[in-house]
Amino acid sequence: MYDLVIVGAGPAGIFTALELLRKGRKEKIVIVEKGRPVEKRHCPKAETGRCMNCKPYCHITTGFSGAGAFSDGKLSLCYEVGGELPSLIGEEFAQSLIDYTDGIYLEFGADPHVEGIYDGEEIREIRKNAIKAGLKLVDCPIRHLGTEKAQDLYLALQEHLLAEGVEMRFDTECVDLLIEGGVCRGVKVRAAKGGAEEEILARRTVVATGRRGADWLERRCAQHGIAHKPGTVDIGVRVEVRGEVMEKVDRVLYESKLIGYPKPFKNKVRTFCQNPGGFVSQENYDNDLAVVNGHSYKEKKSNNTNLAILCSHNFTEPFNQPIEYAQKVGELTNMLGAGHILVQRYGDILDGKRTWPKELSQSNVRPTLVDAVAGDITAAMPYRAMTNIIAFIQMLDQVVPGFASDETLLYSPELKFYSNKVKMDADLVTNVAGLHCLGDSCGWTRGLMMASVMGVLMGRKIAQWDAE
Repeated sequence: MYDLVIVGAGPAGIFTALELLRKGRKEKIVIVEKGRPVEKRHCPKAETGRCMNCKPYCHITTGFSGAGAFSDGKLSLCYEVGGELPSLIGEEFAQSLIDYTDGIYLEFGADPHVEGIYDGEEIREIRKNAIKAGLKLVDCPIRHLGTEKAQDLYLALQEHLLAEGVEMRFDTECVDLLIEGGVCRGVKVRAAKGGAEEEILARRTVVATGRRGADWLERRCAQHGIAHKPGTVDIGVRVEVRGEVMEKVDRVLYESKLIGYPKPFKNKVRTFCQNPGGFVSQENYDNDLAVVNGHSYKEKKSNNTNLAILCSHNFTEPFNQPIEYAQKVGELTNMLGAGHILVQRYGDILDGKRTWPKELSQSNVRPTLVDAVAGDITAAMPYRAMTNIIAFIQMLDQVVPGFASDETLLYSPELKFYSNKVKMDADLVTNVAGLHCLGDSCGWTRGLMMASVMGVLMGRKIAQWDAE
């Protein structure tokens, strides 16, 4: 019998356990993680040159520290970025938790340098151009861990938790929650590669399965009557341009967070996860869905900058399966690319034609995702989303001249699975006694920092309840 079982060793789960320890609590804690420890997470693409679709899971998205730390490794230091948790707990409190959590990251080796705090004439010019284009520029300082440096930091966190007596079960998949009479008694698990099922009983259960586990949690909510509602699903593309095009924005802001509501649909469209000198990457989910992402290293640099453009979709009755909707879009795109990521030049989209490999080889912008398949993403992308993306790129071109170049590359699908929103109060209490849902999978956070913050708050609440 454990005091606490945590499902998922991403930032939310890690910081729940860490904050309990920092509060002097000595609970018997076990973390269940489908993937491997940090030091055993390795993507073979560096050697093979192409995605190997690793089984039973992708090492980029699964394992200790979760998916975010193995992509760009950026910490957003402002409460306005990272999801809707501030609306639940209060903006000032959320910012204080960010500051506290950032201090922990610094203790464990994060780079003290902060990007995006430049204040001068150039930032005012960028903001003025954004306003003219109908876009909102969100100021947000960024602490860039770097894809390779983040691995060292999270290894230090992993070793600290182990040294403090936290039990970690890697290569272990949670198959169900043990809920009876409105009370969660723990979880049911089995080896990730198959085997007999086992019950882990605990006084409290924290589910922090990340974006990768959002659909799994959605199914558990429906199965067990965990109060939730459909939230927003993001569908979009990853855009890659030559670094010279983004040079000023990269230098002044590092990551430009721009939001717009382009006509005619006026859906929210935003930039996300900008990687100066970065690399476009592929991630694979359990159902063989290949999605695109971006990596940004501290030392290794390319000639390009990439960023996501995401279109938010909110569905109303009778439809209540936004995650499945996004997956279908991804599956159709994967079908056109024979299981690979599709890439298309922006000019070809406007000309109504597919992109051919020979055309890519002659372009100024060379794809950093070398095994992406040149094709036609518009044959799979929904009309509403594609129209929004094209209009947004044209708006962004007024802020960053050259962004809407014919040679600008668009990769698809870029999907964010955090649409299921679990209902809870400011104490992170759900309608099921003993069950708490954290991080991106619960729909309240987006990204490393805010998921970490939610874990810190959860650790504090558990320590408080146990002390009472």
